[in-house]
Amino acid sequence: MVRAGAVAVTLYERPDCHLCQEAVTALAPVVDRLGARLERVNVEADAALEARFGLAIPVVVVDGVEVARAPIDLDAVREAIRAAVARHTTPAAN
Repeated sequence: MVRAGAVAVTLYERPDCHLCQEAVTALAPVVDRLGARLERVNVEADAALEARFGLAIPVVVVDGVEVARAPIDLDAVREAIRAAVARHTTPAAN
């Protein structure tokens, strides 16, 4: 069985972004409670990401699928994590 911790929740952010910090504060307990892992990515460290997201940050991606941009919809993030866990979970062999 694949553990829920295998589900990545990626937050694309910038340094000194107050909306990004608010997103981290809101997301961290949700991600922790659902057993996923939060990965924070600074878009300024990668020219392609900076071009892709521009100023449209923070952006939350769950298991490779964009789920939310500011303002972050925590219900959508929860649902996406649960769906990703369900996709990754396989029944144990008897």
